[in-house]
Amino acid sequence: MERRTKKLIHLFHCAEAEDLARSVAEQSDAIQLRTIAWRNFEDGFPNLFINDAHDIRGQHVAFLASFSSPTVIFEQISAIFALPKLFIASFTLVLPFFPTGSFERVEEEGDVATAFTMARILSMIPKSRGGPTSVVIYDIHALQERFYFGDDVLPCFETGIPLLLERLRQLPDASNITIAFPDDGAWKRFHKQLQHFPMVVCAKVREGDKRIVRIKEGNPNGQHVVIVDDLVQSGGTLIECQKILASSGAAKVSAYVTHGVFPKQSWKRFLQNNEDPNNCFTYFWITDSCPLTVKAIADKPPFEVLSLASSIADALQI
Repeated sequence: MERRTKKLIHLFHCAEAEDLARSVAEQSDAIQLRTIAWRNFEDGFPNLFINDAHDIRGQHVAFLASFSSPTVIFEQISAIFALPKLFIASFTLVLPFFPTGSFERVEEEGDVATAFTMARILSMIPKSRGGPTSVVIYDIHALQERFYFGDDVLPCFETGIPLLLERLRQLPDASNITIAFPDDGAWKRFHKQLQHFPMVVCAKVREGDKRIVRIKEGNPNGQHVVIVDDLVQSGGTLIECQKILASSGAAKVSAYVTHGVFPKQSWKRFLQNNEDPNNCFTYFWITDSCPLTVKAIADKPPFEVLSLASSIADALQI
């Protein structure tokens, strides 16, 4: 069977995703890095310039975004909307972490679903000469959010779980791994991709005025238990899961999340020199979907970064 020729991708990126963009480009000779001058006018509004714009006419173009805070979204949206209008052959937006909606609970009249708003904005990206924009997102937090996107973009939902599986195979105790989920939501999302492992499911139960983490099903005794979830914020639930798993006989407890958000430097709670002796993770794996976190936790055990670079490079060839 004849091998398909890879298409040449011109990859732009936001400022904070530069390291990840370089890693993606290193995966293939078919990916060339392009640059944007991220400048500002005196009033603070963006003054952007797409370098060598004429060179990308008729070419396949991608943009690697990082919506780490509302302050950086507008300038990136401006570039994202400009690129397809430069007579390019196709356009792909790679947004590893879709951030809006991770805290949202629309429970009463007046609650605003900002995840729906962001999906609508992205759905309005102009078409390129090749048609609608492809939007690549990893492990979106609420599964129903995939239906927020309109028909004018093509959402492509990827996962970081293959990176975890590869890392688990490298462990000396790979045959003694049990997967734990902090709640039913995490189980529903990931259990089919991890079904060849023994599993433990935790749940929060109410005891008086407190919500306590308990083991709902499964047995962690003597196992290296790896807690799996899509993202971490403050980390309180993971810490409570670790404690109940350890007290129930787990030999080791590690964690994996695709998106290490960690607002207000909450990653510090997990450092191995933490003053709390009961909070002890053997490994804490995250991907590089949140570039600011990756820089903050570099060379700080128990953290290890599993890079999305190879997966993104493959996604750009779809």
